[in-house]
Amino acid sequence: MNAEYDFKNIEPKWQKHWRENKLFKMHEGSPKPPFYCLMMFPYPSAELHVGHGRNYIIGDVLARYKMMKGFNVLAPMGWDAFGLPAENAAIKQNIHPKVSTWNNIHRMKRQLGQWGAEYDWDREFASCEPLYCKWTQWLFLQFYKKGLAYKKRAAVNWCPSCATVLANEQVINGECERCGSGVTTRDLEQWFFKITDYAEELLDMSRLGDWPERVKAMQTNWIGKSYGVTIDFRLAGTGEAVPCYTTRPDTVFGVTYLVLAPEHPLVERLTKGTSIEREVTDFVERCRRIDRIKRTSAELVKEGMFIGKHIINPVNGERVPLWIANYALMEYGTGAVMAVPAHDQRDFDFAKKYGLSIRVVIQKADGSLHEDTMTAAYEDEGFLVNSGTFNDTPSREAIEKIGIWMEREGIGKRTVNYRLRDWLISRQRYWGAPIPIVYCENCGMVSVPEKDLPVYLPETVEFRPTGESPLARCPEFVNTTCPTCGRPAKRDTDTMDTFVDSSWYYMRYLSPHDENRVFDSDLVNKWLPVDQYIGGIEHAILHLLYSRFFTKVLRDLGLITFHEPFQNLFTQGMIIKDGAKMSKSKGNVVSPDELIEKYGADTVRIYTLFIGPPDKDAEWNDRAVEGAYRFLGRVWRLVHQHLERVRGSDGPLPSSLNDTERELRRITHSTTRKVTEDIEERFHFNTAISALMEMVNGMYTADLEQVRPPVLMEAFEKLVALLYPMAPHICEELWSRLGHSDTLLHEPWPPYDKAAIKAEEMVIVVQVNGKVRSRVTVSADCSEDELKKAALDDSKVLSHIDTRNVEKIIVVPKKLVNIVAK
Repeated sequence: MNAEYDFKNIEPKWQKHWRENKLFKMHEGSPKPPFYCLMMFPYPSAELHVGHGRNYIIGDVLARYKMMKGFNVLAPMGWDAFGLPAENAAIKQNIHPKVSTWNNIHRMKRQLGQWGAEYDWDREFASCEPLYCKWTQWLFLQFYKKGLAYKKRAAVNWCPSCATVLANEQVINGECERCGSGVTTRDLEQWFFKITDYAEELLDMSRLGDWPERVKAMQTNWIGKSYGVTIDFRLAGTGEAVPCYTTRPDTVFGVTYLVLAPEHPLVERLTKGTSIEREVTDFVERCRRIDRIKRTSAELVKEGMFIGKHIINPVNGERVPLWIANYALMEYGTGAVMAVPAHDQRDFDFAKKYGLSIRVVIQKADGSLHEDTMTAAYEDEGFLVNSGTFNDTPSREAIEKIGIWMEREGIGKRTVNYRLRDWLISRQRYWGAPIPIVYCENCGMVSVPEKDLPVYLPETVEFRPTGESPLARCPEFVNTTCPTCGRPAKRDTDTMDTFVDSSWYYMRYLSPHDENRVFDSDLVNKWLPVDQYIGGIEHAILHLLYSRFFTKVLRDLGLITFHEPFQNLFTQGMIIKDGAKMSKSKGNVVSPDELIEKYGADTVRIYTLFIGPPDKDAEWNDRAVEGAYRFLGRVWRLVHQHLERVRGSDGPLPSSLNDTERELRRITHSTTRKVTEDIEERFHFNTAISALMEMVNGMYTADLEQVRPPVLMEAFEKLVALLYPMAPHICEELWSRLGHSDTLLHEPWPPYDKAAIKAEEMVIVVQVNGKVRSRVTVSADCSEDELKKAALDDSKVLSHIDTRNVEKIIVVPKKLVNIVAK
C-alpha cells in the first residue's frame, strides 16, 4: 500500500477507539433484537498463528455485520485455561502453569487486538479463576446429587507421556490427541458423568438449526444406537452366563465360535494360572494399544487366540470354542461377540485365518450357498436353513421372531444398545478443577459443602506428571476435616477434565462476575441458545457433544428452559502450510505478528477470508498476501483521488442519470446485493471480497469525472461500508475522511435498489450434470467467462459439485449453464 495509508498508526488508532469506547459492549436494556455470536474460547497454551486467526476473524466479521444489521450483539471472549494443553505448555517452559497460562492469555489477547478482533471484554474470564472453578465444582455437585456423577473402577485409557487418563473421545488412532503418544489402558478408580442417560435425547437433533450434516453424522455414529438381542451363552462346565449382544439374532444358529474382547473380565479369570496366561496377557496389552476406531475397521488385520475354554449356544446346545480377538471391544455391547463366519465378513476372514468352522444358516433363493465353496461371507437377505423350527423363514422376519422366542424361552432379551459410554472426567494432573469430594472413614464419601467452594489448587506443588495425581503428594491439600462429623478426612486428589469447564462457559458470559449463582437464568434464557457458534470440526464428538449433554442436564435441574446450546454452528476449515496442518513440530507455523507489521491487520484479514471457502481447508501462501495488500491500496487511492470532490455531497441523487452514472449505480447495487447474500448464506466471504474487487476494478475503468458527486459519494459509501466487516481499520478511516463523525458500527448495513440492478439483468438456469440445481442473476451483457464464474461461485451449485472435478461447462447464451462434474 502506498505511503499515503499509514496502517501502522491508523490501525492502532481505531483499535484503541473501539476498545476505549466499548463499542462491542452488549447493552442489556436495548430494544434491538439480541444476537449471540460466539467463537470457541481458546486454550491459552501458545501464541496464535494465522491458522487460529480464521476462527476469530470470521467471528469478528459476523459480529460487525450483525451490529450494522440492527442487532444487539453479544460477542464475548474468555479462556479455556485449565487442562492438559496449558499444563503441558508450562512443563515445557519449566514454569508454573498459573504463570504460563496468564502469560499466554496476555499475549493472545494482544494478538486478537492486533487482528482487529474485538469483543465485550467486560465479560472476560478464564476457567482457571477461583470464581469460575467454584461454579464448575458446584455443577459437579448438582450432577452428583442427581446421580449423574459416580465413581467406579474401570479399565481406562492411559497416556504414559501425559501421565493421565483420557476419555475415549481423546484417543485418536490409538494415540493421545494432545501429545501423540501411544495410549495403553489401566484399571483405576475414576469419576464418570452418566452421559448415557441422555443417549436417546442426544440422538434427537430436530431442535438444532443450521448445523453441518457431517457433525450431526459424527455424533450419531459415536452414540451408535442399535436394536438387537442380548443372548445368554453359557460357559461349558460351570454354566456361568456370558451375555452377548447381537443385532443379527437370525444368524444365531450359525455361531461356530465366540469372541471376547481382550479387556473382558472373564479373560484374566479364565486364563490365570494356566500355561497360556503370559501369552494372553501379552496379547491383551498389544490390543489395548490399538485405537478403538481402528479395532472396528475393515482394514484391521484380525488377530486372536483360543483361550482353552468352550461356550454353550443356548439355541441348539452346541459347544463352541471361546476366543479373544483384537476386533472385539469391551465398550460395545457386552464385550462378547457371537461369531457367524458364513454371514459376517469379519468373522469369515477370522475363521479362514484360524481354520474355524463355517455354517450357512441364511440361504439364497436358488440354494447355491455352500460352506466349502464360499469365498466371502453372504451378508444379504435370504431364508433360514440349519435353524431348527425357523427353517424357511425369511431372514428379515426371523430377526423379530427369534427375539420373541428367546424371551419366551428365557435365553435372551430384546435390547436397545448404544456405543456411547459414560464420560470419564478424572484426570491425574495438577492444572484442573479439583473434584469437590472428601473421604471420611466414618461417613464415607462426602460432598464439600457449597459454602466451602471453591476447593482451589495449592500453588506449592510439584506438578510434573508421575502417574499419580500431584495433589496426592501435597499433605496440606489432602488432609482436611469431614464436613459431616468433623473427624479427619482426605480430599479427592483428581482434577476434572477440561471439557467440563468448556461445557457450560457460554452460559456464564451472561453474568461472568456473579459470586452468588452459577449464572443469571433469566438472562441466559433470553440470550440462548447461541445464535451462531464458530469453531473447528475437531470438536464434533468432544466439546460439542458434551455441551449438548450439559445443556440438557441443566434444563432438567430447572436452571434453564431451552434444549440445545447452539442454534447454528459453523465449522471453519483448517489453514494448512506445505500440505500439513500448522504446528511448531512441523516447522510450518506462520505468525501473524510479522505479517501485520509488514502489511497491516486488514491485509491479513482480507487474505485469510479470501483464501477459499471458509468451511474448506486452504493452503497458506505468503506471497499471495501481497494481493490483498494491493487491493486495499487500490481502494485507498480510489477514494482519495476523488475525496475533495465528494466530501459533503451526500444529498439526493440527480433526477436523471447519464450512462456512466447508471452503470456505476448498477455495479454498486449489484455488488451490495452480492456481498449481503454471500455473508448471509454460510459466510462466503471469499466471493464477497471477489465481488468488491470487481466493483473496484469497474470504478477504475469508468470515467468517474462524468459522475456527479452525489452518485459517486453513494458508490464510495457503499464500497466502504460493505468492506468494513472484513477490513474495519481502513474503512473506519475512509468513512471518517468522507465526512462522517460516527463509527461504521453505528451505521445501518447498506441496502440495495432492485430497480438499479433489474433493468440490466437476466436470470440464468444452472444445471449440474443435466439437473437444475440453481439460478443465478447476472448482468445482461456479461461475458461467457463471467457467466461461468457466477455459476461456479453459487452456493447451491458448490454443494452439488463438492469434491468432484469439473470436466466441462456448457453455456447456452442467455438461457443456461450446464456443469459436467465427476
